Amino acid sequence: MPALKAALVERVTAQDWRAACERHAQAGGRFCGLFASRGSQGLQANCLFARSDQDHVVCAHVSSGAIDTLVDLFAAAGRDEREAHDSYGLRFAGHEPMRPLLDHPVEPEAWTVAVHGHDPYQVAVGPIHAGVIESGHFRFTVVGERILHLDLRMFYKHRGLQTAAEGRPLADGLRYAQRACAACAVTNTVAYAQACESALGLAPDRNLRRARTLLLELERLYNHLNDVSAICAGVGFAPGAMAFAAFKERAQRLNQRLTGHRFLFNTVALAAGTLHIGQGDTRAAREELKTLDEEQRRLWRELQFAGSVQDRLGDVGRLTREDAVRLGAVGPSARAAGVHQDTRSESPRLFYGEFVPATPEYASGDVAARLDIRRVELAHTFAILDELLTISFMPGGVKDLDAPPNGLGVGRVESPRGETVCAVQTDGHTTGRLHLRTGSYANWPAVAHAARENLLPDFPLINKSFELCYACADR
Repeated sequence: MPALKAALVERVTAQDWRAACERHAQAGGRFCGLFASRGSQGLQANCLFARSDQDHVVCAHVSSGAIDTLVDLFAAAGRDEREAHDSYGLRFAGHEPMRPLLDHPVEPEAWTVAVHGHDPYQVAVGPIHAGVIESGHFRFTVVGERILHLDLRMFYKHRGLQTAAEGRPLADGLRYAQRACAACAVTNTVAYAQACESALGLAPDRNLRRARTLLLELERLYNHLNDVSAICAGVGFAPGAMAFAAFKERAQRLNQRLTGHRFLFNTVALAAGTLHIGQGDTRAAREELKTLDEEQRRLWRELQFAGSVQDRLGDVGRLTREDAVRLGAVGPSARAAGVHQDTRSESPRLFYGEFVPATPEYASGDVAARLDIRRVELAHTFAILDELLTISFMPGGVKDLDAPPNGLGVGRVESPRGETVCAVQTDGHTTGRLHLRTGSYANWPAVAHAARENLLPDFPLINKSFELCYACADR
């Protein structure tokens, strides 16, 4: 586990921007987001890198309104640059064509990839769906029933959460981060709290680290159980879909008993802990989790030996390790492809100790591997929760970090869908800029890539195996 350090901010000129970012990558930095902001000195471009010992931020003031693109260095920067262009008018020299991301032009040729020939045709799905889900449009280019290309259009609900947080007290920002996505409410608020505390030169004490880790694993538990249910539904296996949905319901009822909220809302505070769980409640929770673990393990054996289920999973929606790295995929979807990275193993602000990322039995990158990685990670989560609940929980707090406040903090937290990154620019009292890049935001390009060369009827199953959020990608 790396030592606790505040993010290191490197300020460069616009001319040195690209070279500085390339230098961080060559030194082992992992690209984990790019965003624009506007301050007293005008427009600014910011690029985030995760290093084994410390997070780094490259910042450049852009007086001309244009800066060099990074998309040829990091394919994952593509959506970030498009967002910065749509939101702040920041132009990226070399990023051509700059297709809109947040803006929604009517003409398909303005936002889709052109396909020529006599055989391809398009199938449009959404943004309004038959199910009760958020808005998202899928434009499939197919030949027969085989998917040639998929264009995604998200960002239909312009809720303005990030902008609404600007100028408000730092503590108020928790409400905006929390509401980006109910299913990852803890992840988003912990990431926001970590970013603020890092910017202020504060570090959580032991009690606060334990409490936040417990909340994160409770959130991971019910999400993973839900994801398994969704995959079972995707292959028409009703017994598995209903059973794991019931397990998810039991996990959320446990959340209610321990914290007062099924989705764990209002359980994270800035620079303080609010969780108070007595010895009797922790003992009862351990018993409930033990029973739930035993029951879900028995059902896993049925899934593994159900031929009609297994035959539908292999070689469907394959994402290779090389493509997962290139596209910047994160979380279970990346680990299922053989990317051995989990932010929990580099989280000194939490209580994971010597955490080792999970690996599926076969890192084949298909639906089967994405299902199996949930099985492995559920075992880890049950074990972590059992260990954390051996003693009661008392409210924690923060202490000063041996680093001066630098006005920009970064929080990185492993959500059920992958690494969520939050950056906060502050004067020490109010939020100047809130940037939230969730695991779902990072993984949507991987969904589009994994759909290629598959049959159109297989896409609902592929989509469910990633089980990403639409809401937290909205701006």
